[in-house]
Amino acid sequence: MSSLSQAVQNSDVRQLGINPNHWYVVALSSQVTNKPVGVTIWQQAIALYRDSTGKIHALEDRCPHRQVKLSHGQVMGNELECAYHGWRFNSAGECAAVPYLAENQKLPNCKIRRYQVKEQDGFIWLFPGDVEPSVKPLGLPEWEHLNYIATVSVINCNAHYSYLIENLMDMYHGHLHQDLQAWAEASLQDIDEDNNRVDAHYIAQSYYKIDKIWSISQLFIPALRRLHLEPLDVSYIYPHWVSTLGKDFKIYCLLCPVNETQTKAYLIHFTSLNAFWRLHKLPVWFRRFVKNSLFGAAQKLLDGLVVQDVQMIEEEQQAYLQNHQRRNYELNRVLVSVQRLMKSQVDLE
Repeated sequence: MSSLSQAVQNSDVRQLGINPNHWYVVALSSQVTNKPVGVTIWQQAIALYRDSTGKIHALEDRCPHRQVKLSHGQVMGNELECAYHGWRFNSAGECAAVPYLAENQKLPNCKIRRYQVKEQDGFIWLFPGDVEPSVKPLGLPEWEHLNYIATVSVINCNAHYSYLIENLMDMYHGHLHQDLQAWAEASLQDIDEDNNRVDAHYIAQSYYKIDKIWSISQLFIPALRRLHLEPLDVSYIYPHWVSTLGKDFKIYCLLCPVNETQTKAYLIHFTSLNAFWRLHKLPVWFRRFVKNSLFGAAQKLLDGLVVQDVQMIEEEQQAYLQNHQRRNYELNRVLVSVQRLMKSQVDLE
């Protein structure tokens, strides 16, 4: 076995937890209304809801009275009401009301955990750590930028999050996707890494060049595609992933690890319209109309990629569960750096 293969094997990342002192994405903004939503981030069940002012709150999804889920309840004003007996909790997690409390009784001195949460760039970002955040959410500047068309695909896979990250960082697996992706024949050029990120620099043959008014049709009509070399950069910025292909495409994968064998993530694909400089002369309202009208334009392609990747990732997980001592023979040195970063982040926590 090569030294590279041994380096990957000597670190069993499939048992790693997460570093909770980072911001994770737990939902789309549009998914959270005044009706509670239950989510899970690394074995922690959390209830998300908006109060009467529209502000997002996140509480432990557990009523301390009978231990049922608060996400089954409803929002009453600024408080979250349990569906079982009507106990209410304020945004700090304190019991604020019990409907059948007698005059000579005091409110129970029980409290559930409150999580720090932010609404930013179309998503709900949650900080599961119990310290004051020293980092900011990764952020998606293209989300509001009028020159970028967005498509969102939700990934649900029955596998440890490390499999998903390795899949995203290893551009040689493009063999799997054939005509569904924008590039082919990736070649690794260089790797940069520090305590918080790994940047892998590939070069690839891109199928698309978005420079003419008709060129977006290349996404749907293979005969119009023109192969040309483009830089393909992929970055694991713990705990999330970012990819850039030339000047035309940017993709984010925002992680929400659920447990040791389940991962949720949000894949956001942006197609750039920056090549069309005349767009800047058009009224903002019209540019926003175009952006909103084209939202999800790459949905079929993106969902197709996700289905293929998830199948492979889940097969990897099942093979590990059946025999975790079986060794892989790895040739991509990017994965050594990726696994090293995962381990170092968990060690930091």
